[in-house]
Amino acid sequence: MADKGTEDQYLKRRVTTGCYDVDVSNANEIWKSETVLFFYLPTLAAQVAFMLLSTRILYYLLRPLNQPRLVSEILMGIMISPELFGSSALSEVLTPLKSILTTETISYVGLIYMVFLAGLDMNFDTIFLRGRKKATSIAIAGVVIPMFCGGFIYALALKMYKGPSEYWANFDTPKAYMFWTLILSVTGFPMVSHILADLKLLYTGLGRVTLTTAMISDFYNWVMFAMLVPFAINGGSAIYSVLSTIIYVLFCFVLIRPYLVDIIVRKTNQNEWDNNGLFIVVMGAYASAAVTDLLGTHPVVGALVYGIMIPRGKFTHLLIERSEDFGVVYLAPLFFGSCGIRLRAIYVIKTQGLGLVLFILLLSFLPKILSTVIATQFYGMSVLDGLSIGLLMNTKGILPILMLNSAWDKQILSVESFSILTIAVLIMTMMAPLIINAIYKPRKLYKQNKLKTIQNLKAEVELRILACVHNPRQATGMINMLEAYHTTKLSSLRVFALQLVELSGHTASLLASHINKYNQQQSGGQALTKPQEDLESITNIFKTFAAINEHSNVEIIAAVSSYSTIHEDIYNVSQEKQANLIFLPFHKQSNIEGILETANTVFQEINRNVMRDAPCTVGIFVDRGLASLFKVNLRVVMVFIGGPDDREALAVAWRMSKHQGVQLSVVRILMFGEAAEVDVMSQVESHGLLSVVVDSEKQKELDDEYVSAFRLKAVSNEDSIKYSEKEVRCREDIPEVLNQIDQIGYDLYIVGEGAGRNCLILSELMKWTDCPELGVVGDILASNSFGSSSSLLIIQQYGFGGMAFENTNITHHPKEHDSGTVFGEL
Repeated sequence: MADKGTEDQYLKRRVTTGCYDVDVSNANEIWKSETVLFFYLPTLAAQVAFMLLSTRILYYLLRPLNQPRLVSEILMGIMISPELFGSSALSEVLTPLKSILTTETISYVGLIYMVFLAGLDMNFDTIFLRGRKKATSIAIAGVVIPMFCGGFIYALALKMYKGPSEYWANFDTPKAYMFWTLILSVTGFPMVSHILADLKLLYTGLGRVTLTTAMISDFYNWVMFAMLVPFAINGGSAIYSVLSTIIYVLFCFVLIRPYLVDIIVRKTNQNEWDNNGLFIVVMGAYASAAVTDLLGTHPVVGALVYGIMIPRGKFTHLLIERSEDFGVVYLAPLFFGSCGIRLRAIYVIKTQGLGLVLFILLLSFLPKILSTVIATQFYGMSVLDGLSIGLLMNTKGILPILMLNSAWDKQILSVESFSILTIAVLIMTMMAPLIINAIYKPRKLYKQNKLKTIQNLKAEVELRILACVHNPRQATGMINMLEAYHTTKLSSLRVFALQLVELSGHTASLLASHINKYNQQQSGGQALTKPQEDLESITNIFKTFAAINEHSNVEIIAAVSSYSTIHEDIYNVSQEKQANLIFLPFHKQSNIEGILETANTVFQEINRNVMRDAPCTVGIFVDRGLASLFKVNLRVVMVFIGGPDDREALAVAWRMSKHQGVQLSVVRILMFGEAAEVDVMSQVESHGLLSVVVDSEKQKELDDEYVSAFRLKAVSNEDSIKYSEKEVRCREDIPEVLNQIDQIGYDLYIVGEGAGRNCLILSELMKWTDCPELGVVGDILASNSFGSSSSLLIIQQYGFGGMAFENTNITHHPKEHDSGTVFGEL
């Protein structure tokens, strides 16, 4: 039995009283406060500046750990909490008692905008019409089971808490149970989508299931928040608030939405939106929030409903682009920081003990993970997949923080429960990317199988090509090249068309709209965004190709990522689809006069990043207007000097030659005299002189062996294939020989990039190339000064270390990764 003093101490903690003076300026019937210019405005500016600076610093410090912005914002609040700073000068400046009400009011402006964005993220086609049974079942299990388990965990926590039973009886209420269980059942869809994108799992099978499951779960969580939280706060009288809110929602969707959609679609298609118009649309979220507040439910419910009402498409992206920084960057940290400021972690650990806190935290983590693992077992998924989905579904977002703050303000949860749940939300969100990166993406060496090349691919095995494009023009050129591949019932072609889109926003809608192919159907006939227009055109181009080619299959994918890391998405898609060959578009495109002009220098950096550590053979396609094979026969020339890349290029050309519309000429350049000198100095330090010489001789043997096999099997049996040889004795002979070849007028060159040749004159010429990713021969053929009008395909064989680029004038620098490693196949 606790003594009277201890009991009074616990009871007094339920109420915190703060007093401060207010000097009323120009008092009247409406205004009864002091002027905002001398205290409130400077204090708010200081708070926003400090929080913005500290969250940015924390965010960039935690980026290597793939932590979402929410984590840095809560940690920022903890940094300036009274537990750490107490009554210090910094605390007095940043969190004075007098400014608390003002700061929280302004922070709710940002909160309402973020919930409005959450409504924009939700897609009813995915939730109700297109949601798969598997994702829906996992989402329901991940909501219902944690709610039931949460009740038992809270009851156990109340029994284990130290302190007088009279004090804990105040929190042994249905309201407290409801908040505790709802918080444990929540999944933050925007957080999940960003974590998947950061881990490069967004386009994998696991990523698609998790993203759909998270969206469905998030919708169910918001519905429960709107329907149940009013009862937790107001009791039985909340039935009138809930019913009136339901009527308001029906009124919005039945009567208001058709007119709203018509106005938005019309103005968007006519490009009539200006800042004033967008401001009015955003203010609609605050007006809807005010209505639901008057009806007795939380204001954010109105903002959510309004966000769902807005039609998806070009307008949505325009609205987010123009207004996102206002709510997400400047005002959101005030709200999330307030939760960290209220945290009393040190106090709870001292009074309740670290062991008890850790035990309750562990119990809180388990329900969502176990329920997801169990649900995934019914669909034949592995335990590792179920564990990964469970960890991601444990990720929290806006909603649990909102519920925690509401429970704190209404004194529904104790200091202990509030602090433990806040820590749980923070740890769950922090640990998901760390654990998944460790257990789900084990790094494997790319060079685990050097037979994974076109050269070693059997003729009857399906050829799987990942064709990367940025726009429809590149897709058209890529299709004309793909038409040259001979397909039969036994030797089919599977093409994965990957549209590369730069991620330019922070919200989940910019990601999710490219993941679910059904989201491309915009409501109300609204204009598509530029990436969506391109994806639609690319889809039509590749589907037409698949319809014409009987034994070809096409799958269209869109990769939305930062250009500095999009090569990792290409790696992961290539491995998941088990591609044999990656085609990349050259960063220059031909103008009307046939001159190659730079389209985007970042494309060149992407190509270089892919070639550095590619998981399969890579081809860079330089398109100079390659004609369709259905209109004219394709004249192809393969220039063979030697080395693994040239052997791979010959294998690609050999496969093309089986098409009846392709005429292949193979020109082997034989090096004599000065041209035959071996480049030993560039590799002697790493491999040794003897090793370099032996390797050079070995490469020549492999070249002779493969060319002999080609001449025996292909040239001797096919009239459409020709073979010739040219001699080169010095560096000046190389452009001359290439000019002789070009005078014949071929449609397509196929050449190797050139790794492994160990030729001195080629190594010296390599230093003068403008585009080293094309190799010496490719750079000459692609230069405008050479004067060729032929398209060009540069091949780099898988398994020989990739390209090493010493210098680059590209301003867009990606982060480096360990050479020779890749995320494991999913």
